[in-house]
Amino acid sequence: MKISIGDVVLPGDYCEEISQVAEKSKVIIGPGLRKEVDRVYITKPGVLKKRNPGTFWVDSYQKRYVPSRGENVIGVVVQKAGDIFRVEIGGSITAALSYLSFEGATKKNRPEVQVGDVVYAKMLVASKDMEPELVCVDSHGKKGRLGVLSDGFVFKCSLNLIRKILNPNCPLLETLKNEWPFEVAAGMNGRIWIKANSMRETIAVGNAILGAEYLNDEEIRSMCNNIAAILAGHVS
Repeated sequence: MKISIGDVVLPGDYCEEISQVAEKSKVIIGPGLRKEVDRVYITKPGVLKKRNPGTFWVDSYQKRYVPSRGENVIGVVVQKAGDIFRVEIGGSITAALSYLSFEGATKKNRPEVQVGDVVYAKMLVASKDMEPELVCVDSHGKKGRLGVLSDGFVFKCSLNLIRKILNPNCPLLETLKNEWPFEVAAGMNGRIWIKANSMRETIAVGNAILGAEYLNDEEIRSMCNNIAAILAGHVS
């Protein structure tokens, strides 16, 4: 069935608007879309979204992560096999991470990565015909914020919540950072890593993130203020 931006879509539907935009400018199709010949088809149920100038994707509720190229994910190293680390990312199979995929890594200068370490990596290869492959450097060979995440606290959440807190219009992280300092890494595979000055503050940030899933912007600000008041000792 032919659909438009903002419609509730089902697998098999197609959107001619995406094809028309692609004729004039570059288009990026995200999760839930697949190009077949001259049409772009829907591959999972949800709401068709667009971000200007030409990014399209399907916003859907799901628990199982399906790897998508270019996404940042949080994984756990479960095995070292020769020159490859096997990383569990919550998908159907583990992902491969080469020791050369770290900044400054050579055959003589190997990165210090052990089984059980938590890594923040970018999805380099994501195909239904190939195993996922990760890297811990950007296109310039720099690690940036990628790499092994030391200390901190990791927890799981829905993929919808990840997309919500990463939305620039979401006030959650902006409000929390005004209350106390902390570090956070959000993986598109439904995992979040947090590190604050104390365990109490770390747990407070985690509870705030989990509690924000079904709240609107005003309710999120109110919740953050209440948590900050409790931590400051103003509320028992």
